Amino acid sequence: MSRWTVRKLRRRWKPFKQEMLAAHPDHPTPVRLHRAMSWLARVEQLGSEAEVPPCEENTDLDVVLICEWIAFNSLYGQWQSEQREPAADRESWRRFLDRILALDADGRVADVLREHRRLVESLLDDAYLSRFFWQAPSKSRAKKSRKAKFDARGWYVEQRWSMILDRTIERVYLMRCQLVHGAATHGSRLNRTALRRCCAMLWHLLPAILLVMIDHGSDEDWGPLCYPPLRSR
Repeated sequence: MSRWTVRKLRRRWKPFKQEMLAAHPDHPTPVRLHRAMSWLARVEQLGSEAEVPPCEENTDLDVVLICEWIAFNSLYGQWQSEQREPAADRESWRRFLDRILALDADGRVADVLREHRRLVESLLDDAYLSRFFWQAPSKSRAKKSRKAKFDARGWYVEQRWSMILDRTIERVYLMRCQLVHGAATHGSRLNRTALRRCCAMLWHLLPAILLVMIDHGSDEDWGPLCYPPLRSR
């Protein structure tokens, strides 16, 4: 299956964007997609080809994952007016992904999860990407943390895409947290395999999510935008 590059996504989005801005010049959705695609474009630049995941040995995987997550965060981030700060990550992305699945009439996200099932299972089988394991690292917890991989077999049969997506992104999120909170060494050999898998998973998922927003969510209210661009007076 040919991948939707940022160039193709921008072309797909352009007529929706023009129509939206003509009616609502300050609508926040175009800003969300513009931000997301800008970071995804940077990921493509880091790779040798836009059609394949930028996960080669000479690629800076740490930077790839951070850029991919920023692109994702651009889409799900929510501003809390009363607290005057962004809402918590887990709550925001879980709610966002549930809406994406509900809007996904073409089944694009489910197709990605089916096509890359082995990748999903490899993430769920990695104890070092499990919050449960890190709460009290031990061999027994490592074994229990891999239970999700076997649970996923039933989830696939039952087509419980929300559960599969949630558990998968939770694993990627832990890797993201390790990087941005200084809990990993840049270029560490210890996390290369896990990091490569996380990068590949977001590489496949993000275009599908963007297509759902473009094709079926352009009229949706995606919530208050964090740090909107302000025009100087």
